[in-house]
Amino acid sequence: MENENKLAVMPVGKLLLSLALPAIAAQIVNLLYNMIDRIYIGHIKGVGTAALTGVGVTLPVIILVAAFAALVGFGGAPRAAIAMGQKDNEGAEKILGNCVCMLAVISVILTVVFSVFSEKILYAFGASSETIVYAKPYMQIYVLGTIFVQFTTGLNAFITSQGFSSVGMKTVMIGAGLNIILDPIFIFVFDMGVRGAALATILSQAVSAVWVVTFLCGKKSILHIRRENLRINPKIIGPVLALGISPFIMQATESLLSVCFNTSLGKYGGDIAVGAMTILASVMQAAMMPVQGLSQGMQPIVSYNYGAKQFGRVKKAFLLTLMSCMIYTCLMWLVAMLFPGALASIFTSDRELIEYTSWALRIYMAVSCIFGAQMACQQTFVALGKAVHSLFLAVLRKIILLIPMIYILPNFFEDKVFAVFLAEPVSDLLAVMTTVTLFFSTAWRMIKKGENETMKNDII
Repeated sequence: MENENKLAVMPVGKLLLSLALPAIAAQIVNLLYNMIDRIYIGHIKGVGTAALTGVGVTLPVIILVAAFAALVGFGGAPRAAIAMGQKDNEGAEKILGNCVCMLAVISVILTVVFSVFSEKILYAFGASSETIVYAKPYMQIYVLGTIFVQFTTGLNAFITSQGFSSVGMKTVMIGAGLNIILDPIFIFVFDMGVRGAALATILSQAVSAVWVVTFLCGKKSILHIRRENLRINPKIIGPVLALGISPFIMQATESLLSVCFNTSLGKYGGDIAVGAMTILASVMQAAMMPVQGLSQGMQPIVSYNYGAKQFGRVKKAFLLTLMSCMIYTCLMWLVAMLFPGALASIFTSDRELIEYTSWALRIYMAVSCIFGAQMACQQTFVALGKAVHSLFLAVLRKIILLIPMIYILPNFFEDKVFAVFLAEPVSDLLAVMTTVTLFFSTAWRMIKKGENETMKNDII
């Protein structure tokens, strides 16, 4: 019970640091996991730019697969942590077992759908006759590893929610390290091109999935995968999916956004604009990954102590997370504004694409400096089990604001491509203002009220 007690008694600042640093490291490594294919593919001699654009078209599929893992894992892990805070480990294990079963079912469905309709999906996502020859083979191989992505991402959340953040970090490091080694071997040595990149990725994810399942079946884990819990109980999985719908929408709408951006940019700017968008998405992902790691480190602290009614610790964990997220996103914004060309050159050696991307990046990330507040507040809603609030915020930023603006703003600007990129900062600004206002008018008041009531009871 050492890790469980740590969530209850260790000083919050030290605890957040001990949980956040491995989570941030895991997110950074996971970033390499997701980006390494694009980096190597972008530098394939002669066809790098077209191949990079083709793989960029598959990005919505990759995001969507991960989103379903988040639906189950990021919905189940906070529920399990709250149950642990209430000293109900048996109930927490039932949640874990239900989630394992649900992830397996989802994997089968996604694999069949994406395999059968791969070409139609890719053309709908913005592929052209030039890029489909790279997008289709990459996607067809990648989706065969769907079950590995589901188990690695979905079940790793249960490891970190128990306080085993260093183990969660190793899950990602094992897969990412193997992917970095296998990518150049399959792409260049075996001359497999984009097929080699996809194969290296699914093999690496398979190893990570085995690692996660082995740990959750072993003696070190507080919660265990037990055979009697491997069934779907609507009363258990329902609340899990209700809470997980927010992180699902946050990720799934990235897939929809990628389609909207790719089709609009392809219409107004051609393949070079779509290629630039592939790089922009990668840079934004790089900027936000450590913030996501920090909020993941915060989640078990908030969930456990909320379940244990330790509201003072909940408040302190949130404030430390908010401050850290804001400092980081401000630094990342500064780097993006000052060195956009250097960031673009990581993915391509094409001078025209680098110049185009540098111009677009300053527009796309114009207000990313304030996005730390969005992440801290929204993830705290999830950690508190506030499904309705987190769902609304997830829908607001991308579906209500960003997607319509991608199509509305070009009507007001002569430079249509500029208008499409401008949709991102305008939507981010409005979303952050709404999120912060909602958080401090609801969740913050609830935390403060709970803290005051606890203090009164202690006095009595």
